[in-house]
Amino acid sequence: MSRQRSPKSRKTSKSRILPATKKSAVDKYIPMEIEAKWQKRWSESHIYEAEVDPSHPKFYNLMMYPYPSGELHMGHIRSYSIADVIARFKRMQGYQVLNPMGWDAFGLPAENAALKQGIHPREWTKASIAQMKKDFMRTGMSYDWRREVTSFDPEYYRWNQWFFLKMYERGLAYKAKAWVNWCPADGTILANEQVVNGRCWRHPEAIVEKRELEQWFLKITAYADELLEDLKTLEYWPERVKVMQENWIGRSPGVEFEIPVKGSQVKIPVFTTRIDTVYGMSFVALAPEHPFAKELTTPEHRTAVEAYIGKALRATEIDRLSTEREPDGVFVGSYAINPLNGQEEPIYIADHVLITYGRGAVMGVPAHDTRDFAFAKKYGLPIPVVIAPPGWSGGPLAEAYLEEGTMVNSGPFSGLPSKMGMERVADEIERRGIGQRRVQYRLRDWLISRQRYWGTPIPIIYCDEHGIVPVPEEDLPVLLPDNVDFSPTGRGESPLATVPEFVNVTCPRGPHQARRETDTMDTFVDSSWCFLRFIDPRNKTVSFDPQKASYWMPVDQYTGGIEHAILHLLYSRFFIKVLRDIGLVKFDEPFMRLFTHGMVTKDGAAMHKSIGNVVSIDETIETYGADTGRLYVLFLAPPDKDAEWTDQGIEGPYRFLKRVWQLAQAKGRPKKAASETDEQDLLRKTHQTIRKVTKDIGDFGFNTAISAIMELSNDAADHLQSSGRTPAYEEAVEAMLKLLAPFAPHITEELWQKRVRKESIHLAPWPKWDPALAQEENFTLVIQVDGRVRDKIELARGISESEARKRALASPRVEKHISGRSITRVIYVAEKLLNIVTR
Repeated sequence: MSRQRSPKSRKTSKSRILPATKKSAVDKYIPMEIEAKWQKRWSESHIYEAEVDPSHPKFYNLMMYPYPSGELHMGHIRSYSIADVIARFKRMQGYQVLNPMGWDAFGLPAENAALKQGIHPREWTKASIAQMKKDFMRTGMSYDWRREVTSFDPEYYRWNQWFFLKMYERGLAYKAKAWVNWCPADGTILANEQVVNGRCWRHPEAIVEKRELEQWFLKITAYADELLEDLKTLEYWPERVKVMQENWIGRSPGVEFEIPVKGSQVKIPVFTTRIDTVYGMSFVALAPEHPFAKELTTPEHRTAVEAYIGKALRATEIDRLSTEREPDGVFVGSYAINPLNGQEEPIYIADHVLITYGRGAVMGVPAHDTRDFAFAKKYGLPIPVVIAPPGWSGGPLAEAYLEEGTMVNSGPFSGLPSKMGMERVADEIERRGIGQRRVQYRLRDWLISRQRYWGTPIPIIYCDEHGIVPVPEEDLPVLLPDNVDFSPTGRGESPLATVPEFVNVTCPRGPHQARRETDTMDTFVDSSWCFLRFIDPRNKTVSFDPQKASYWMPVDQYTGGIEHAILHLLYSRFFIKVLRDIGLVKFDEPFMRLFTHGMVTKDGAAMHKSIGNVVSIDETIETYGADTGRLYVLFLAPPDKDAEWTDQGIEGPYRFLKRVWQLAQAKGRPKKAASETDEQDLLRKTHQTIRKVTKDIGDFGFNTAISAIMELSNDAADHLQSSGRTPAYEEAVEAMLKLLAPFAPHITEELWQKRVRKESIHLAPWPKWDPALAQEENFTLVIQVDGRVRDKIELARGISESEARKRALASPRVEKHISGRSITRVIYVAEKLLNIVTR
């Protein structure tokens, strides 16, 4: 609370004083009338606009900017209300709060929707944005709309292209031929992170295929160690998200070495984390996509191998990796030579080996790997034991032994503990020059090429004379043409390839005919830096002003769904580290705090138009008002948990707000029967509620905070009935309105103006509690006998030491332990502990 300041001192160019409302008798609570009025006045008064003001603390509050899909429902409103509560709370605490909103407007959904409706994606997207913006305003979201950004705006995506060029200059953007994930439903490529259980993340019915194409990548693996190590600094991120990122990055230290092929110049590079088992190799397995797969296949095995590869490439990655099915493979007819013992081992193609991990080849050590064990059993391969379990008698193993042990059958390394042997064998491999220690990551470089229209054009030109030529910065942005048939081609090329006036250009390096890159960027590029554009959205010379970034960044509170743990959040962290190295920012991580919210369900399923269980915003507002809708979705459950909507449940919050409406406009004076005790009781409840709600909002305990405000309203109503409008009642009502303001902004603003007629309640200072008044009426006294706890009793605060001692000694549990003993001393720590020393 020490950082609070008067909101009146906030720097602004416009008056923040709201027009006064006329005082009137208690009238009926009609939400739609007051809500529309205050939405208009807030907009006209600019009360949610924030400026750089280094003399005061800042708070950058950000919700993951949405894809403009059209009309929102109340499930969406819960997510945005969570972030809005934090913005309003921090604003009342005296912070300069930046709370922007924008639109992740490129991407396949808009393109597909536009195809169905026969309109341009821009028109569909603009209409969706207009509807969603209307929904945000009608539900009282406190966004600074001056900072609105839209990713399809050329003034936005020109900086996507500029960042790409900077990465290209540093070797972080490159083109390579690679096996990629192809979504047949969207007719485009997917990044590894966009494949979920072998299927397209946007089309769960679409099985992802493998195709070999030339694509553009961003070298995120160059930052793998730092991305992993810096997770330790993210103290206020959910542990679940950090674990998901850690597992996705997947750091594995091991050894990479080459295995020669008999009768060939080919050497197969393999990576292993268990080099201590190398003497147990009994086969080598290649991924179906491996470049040596066909080269090492002998003529008599070619038909079988080609059929197997074709089948494997049609299978999902999940199916290929499944441990529930029997491992599968095909012999290619060639043999590898173990470089340490010279033994010949058969080479197989096996679909459980992935080209994207390691080097797309594995040494098969069946005695010490579960899958290799099953593979060797199926194909009758030897299973030599090279790591002896404790008490091993020398016989065959019933199953693979995976733990540490003693090296056996391993030449000069036999007899060594396997952990020590791991280092010794690695030393020997490096001494011979056939391999080296290295770290392998599960993380792959970020594939950003997309063969669709509605995205940022990649700023590259291909010239027969000069090769790959980056578009000069002064020629940015490379604009999307409007007259395009954006139907997916299905040929692995973008619809932009069919537009000659876009494709055919002159090479920037000379008078040569050239052609543009026709792929567009993955839309996650757009969202990987939007938080920086929000701080300087109209800058036409740079992507953002570094001085503004140094004030606002990093984001203090970021809120969104757990589904972005690996995609957007990992990419954004990568982007910041690149921009830091370029010299544009001076921090390492974009988001200090992260909160992942739950979903709203109805009839046991997440709200979704496709299953017809959505709750309309319009219907909710027309029946109950936006404040009731906000309050209900936040009261249902802790915000990080899923919450089940019931049509009956919303009635409770509506009745509560009607009670608040009446309490805040109660007439009359204190009654003669009003007592000092009643006053103190209500004051105590008020200050206890302020303390609890302040803590609960800070901890995202919105449901318990709302419950505490409801309890205060009950006590205030009882006090009004018994004692009238006393000073304690007035203090309780004022505190109640302020505490409720972040949750129900319209009704509290209306009632505040009726009572106070000053500036907005949302700029009023957050209430402070008096620690003395907030104390509980009773306390728990811990009673010890000779230092051991024997009882705990409830006593009234302010009790004297002699009375506390008397009550403690009268405790039956204490009496049992002091009976027959002499009390030599009693130590009393006021209102905490009493220790009886005996002999």
